[in-house]
Amino acid sequence: MNFHDPADLRAIPPEDIRHMAGIDIFRAMMAGDLPAPPVSAISNQRIIEAEEGHITWEAIPPANFINPMGGVHGGWVMTVMDSALACAVHSMMPAGKACTTIEVKINITRAPRPGVTYRCEGKALSVGRRVGTSEARMWGPDGKLVAHGTTSCLVIDV
Repeated sequence: MNFHDPADLRAIPPEDIRHMAGIDIFRAMMAGDLPAPPVSAISNQRIIEAEEGHITWEAIPPANFINPMGGVHGGWVMTVMDSALACAVHSMMPAGKACTTIEVKINITRAPRPGVTYRCEGKALSVGRRVGTSEARMWGPDGKLVAHGTTSCLVIDV
């Protein structure tokens, strides 16, 4: 099951969001007023909750992330975790600002399985004028921790 049409791989032009605060961008995506970023289609994830400093993603590993042993490639976990981590920081950005990941650390505590829905929550820890940090956790449907991690993001002009 895909949350997005992989054919819809268009990025939002910066001029369309320059005037919006980070949290408003995520709320507009959830409402369908802005398209999800292309990485959401590729990694089969979507935002299901958005508050300032807190973003929750739901994700199902897509077939193109299955490794030769039939498991889910760790890069999928990293992609979903990086989305939650960076978006938690970005949700705190005022209009005209954004952020980009400059460092990330992920621990995968159990192997994710194909075809299973995972939940990933990112929470901002500290957001300043130049750098923001956050933490995230990913859980399986059984409530067991699949991964946890932290990031540092550089605050940039849109």
